[in-house]
Amino acid sequence: MDQNTEDKILVQSSTVDLGGAFPDYVRTNIRRVAGKYFGRLSSASVHVTRDGATYRCTTNMHMGALKPVSGEAKNKDLYAAFRAALQKVAKQLRRSKRELREDKAERTDKDMLLREGAAPRREERARQPMNDEDDYRAAAE
Repeated sequence: MDQNTEDKILVQSSTVDLGGAFPDYVRTNIRRVAGKYFGRLSSASVHVTRDGATYRCTTNMHMGALKPVSGEAKNKDLYAAFRAALQKVAKQLRRSKRELREDKAERTDKDMLLREGAAPRREERARQPMNDEDDYRAAAE
């Protein structure tokens, strides 16, 4: 375990005793999410408070040069609250990564093809009857 990585992930609570297992669980999952999306974790923090009978977990992550992302969730189970907050953060990171990755130019020819496909072609319009009377005459013949 890298001490440098441990210093970047802060797990805290002023009202809840987190024990020893929860901070390890948090660090493991944050490193997993950070490695999956960008890999350069600048800092992360998790803050837990009691909100009546539930736990409120706020997770903040800052990855490289990206803007910080944050997620918050409430649940009666401390671990479930953290997982839900981390899922929200992961979703934001996934969208950021997709936005950075999609640097392809816009296809104007595709838009034109779609418009042409929706309208009948000239040959088809020439074969179509001009009004309803022509339809009835063609059907009677």
